[in-house]
Amino acid sequence: MKFMMLVCAEDDGSEPDDSENGDESFPWLDDVIARGIRLDGDRLAPTREARTVAVRDGEMLVSDGPFAETKEVICGYDILECDSIEEAVRVAAAHPVAAFGRIEVRPIWK
Repeated sequence: MKFMMLVCAEDDGSEPDDSENGDESFPWLDDVIARGIRLDGDRLAPTREARTVAVRDGEMLVSDGPFAETKEVICGYDILECDSIEEAVRVAAAHPVAAFGRIEVRPIWK
């Protein structure tokens, strides 16, 4: 089964640290790639670069930033291949952001 893992953390508005661009070892990532669990994933650009789009009565409405006023934002994602949601939750719990943010795990619609 495939799962989407949404990595959420508090948005403090700061720029990402260049050392987080994949030039150094990231043990969680190294592990899930080696085990064949992670199919895809990446960090997301800061929320100030986001746009939210809606169409109402045929008119396109575009607003800057995320769709909700919140300090916690989706900062990355991973697509996992696991045998069950329980396994996907165990994988998510090992992600370093789980210690200070939140990880949402959802099955991908079949």
